[in-house]
Amino acid sequence: MTMLATRTTPPLNHRNPEIADWVDDIARLTTPDEVVWVDGSTAEWDRLTKEMVAQGTLIRLNPEWRPNSFLARSDPADVARVEDRTFICSVDPDDAGPTNNWRDPSIMRLELSELFSHSMRGRTMYVIPFSMGPIGGALSQFGVQITDSPYVVASMALMTRMGDAALEAITPGTPWVPALHSVGAPLVDDDGVRHDDSAWPNNENKYICHFPESREIWSFGSGYGGNALLGKKCFALRIASVMARDEGWMAEHMLIVRVTSPENRVFHLAAAFPSACGKTNLAMLAPTIPGWKVETIGDDIAWMRPGPDGRLRAINPERGFFGVAPGTGLSTNPVATKTIWGNTIFTNVALRDDGDVWWEGLTDTPPAHATDWAGNDWTPASGTRAAHPNGRFTVAADQCPTIADDWNSPDGVVIDAILFGGRRPSTVPLVSQARTWQQGVFMGATMASETTAAATGEVGVLRHDPFAMLPFTGYNMADYFAHWIAMGERLGENAPAIFSVNWFRTDADGRFIWPGFSENARVIEWIVGRLEGDLAARATPIGGLPLAHELNLDGLSLDVDEIRGIIDLDKTAWRREAAEIADYFGTFDETRFPIELRRELERLTRELGPEVTPS
Repeated sequence: MTMLATRTTPPLNHRNPEIADWVDDIARLTTPDEVVWVDGSTAEWDRLTKEMVAQGTLIRLNPEWRPNSFLARSDPADVARVEDRTFICSVDPDDAGPTNNWRDPSIMRLELSELFSHSMRGRTMYVIPFSMGPIGGALSQFGVQITDSPYVVASMALMTRMGDAALEAITPGTPWVPALHSVGAPLVDDDGVRHDDSAWPNNENKYICHFPESREIWSFGSGYGGNALLGKKCFALRIASVMARDEGWMAEHMLIVRVTSPENRVFHLAAAFPSACGKTNLAMLAPTIPGWKVETIGDDIAWMRPGPDGRLRAINPERGFFGVAPGTGLSTNPVATKTIWGNTIFTNVALRDDGDVWWEGLTDTPPAHATDWAGNDWTPASGTRAAHPNGRFTVAADQCPTIADDWNSPDGVVIDAILFGGRRPSTVPLVSQARTWQQGVFMGATMASETTAAATGEVGVLRHDPFAMLPFTGYNMADYFAHWIAMGERLGENAPAIFSVNWFRTDADGRFIWPGFSENARVIEWIVGRLEGDLAARATPIGGLPLAHELNLDGLSLDVDEIRGIIDLDKTAWRREAAEIADYFGTFDETRFPIELRRELERLTRELGPEVTPS
């Protein structure tokens, strides 16, 4: 089925011949039936979603429960980021570094050109001009995505500022990132025979390719998430991180929140967590302690640049949330649950018999019967998950009840503190503060976390994920560490304080010790106390640790030993950690690796002292 064309020529406000020439070149390569320039209007959204319902790509949910909302079921082979098929195509392979997959750009272009040749035959090619960040803002950037997926068009309408307003702002000479995407499933074969479409077209051969020197993205074969919504991880992190390095700013996998104390003092925090490790929960924190208020600015990505006053200012470059659904519920994240009341696209979650969606964690009691994410009958006795672990919701940020009034400000907000965290069942304490920017960079560079279902591969394996950027840094990770060091030197005394947090310590039975979720406000309270200078910290080799009596534990059923266990320094465990970090640092090219981090490791090892064996 070919989608109804609404506009097959550039609109009258189109003023950039480079975009028109690029679109013409891609149309000649991919040979679609028609080309549609999207306008970003509500009418366009309505038309596309109706057509996708008719095609079977979307299921319209019961409007009484979930107005103007839809469910999509992807192909089981297309459910998450494909990191093993994600490539950095830099001219010099050393510029990609040991943590990225590298391909020669000239060879990759030839291979991709063959894949994209006639890949849209029988389909509509959509042209999506978009802005990451408020249109025209000093910290914002433009892109143009071409896709043959109407699901991508509808999702980009929620996730970016897209359409006519963005196109009008990309005047001649304005930089923009070309982002090409195809599901790789033409409807007309080489003999000219037309075939029926599938509800979720994709290709078993998948490539997500980034060309850092030319600022280009080519994505083939997947229709899912960050593989296909190219403004997200591909542009906002992999390409933007290269831009940030070259231009002296930062593109980071971070949430942004505004915290207001009972005394009405305001602080802004940015925090980096690996995917599906609690970013959205912290971004939409509903504090359990009286008098505190947390407002949402962004849940996933932060672009940060020194402002005129020398302090680091940040924007959320996205317009919406692409959140993990399983585990999100009224008891864990009431704000997110209220955000997705309507106008939401759900993907790979279960469908209740009453036409609403469900997933594990949404309610304490599961429905007696549902249709699971793969379209099969499901009951609580099925022994399978109703929703895919990486099931998602896509929704505009301005529906969030805790969204800050100025979240869309082009000037951004001043960042007072940066938090690093991950899933660590042991060793890493609940919270610690870096004594210097360099130690903070060391905290970020040595982050490790258990893997989750957000990416393909084995779940629950501990892997290093520096700055939560392992899959997202568009250049050599050692150079990325050096860029962080350089940013600290540029910011000087205006640099934000840096903290490490870990909500995921477990006891001998594997039970989480810290209650987490909304109770994390107690850790934020301690962090703010440190920023204000009201609270002390114990100096240790790994940073400043809380004094037990200064951590607000009122109302929590935690005994003294449990608290000490998660806020104290375990020197034996940290000696093992330091040895493992030394091995990890050894995986990087010594000539590119910043000496400051090696000195931090030497200092840590020295201050921990040797292992003491009983005589």
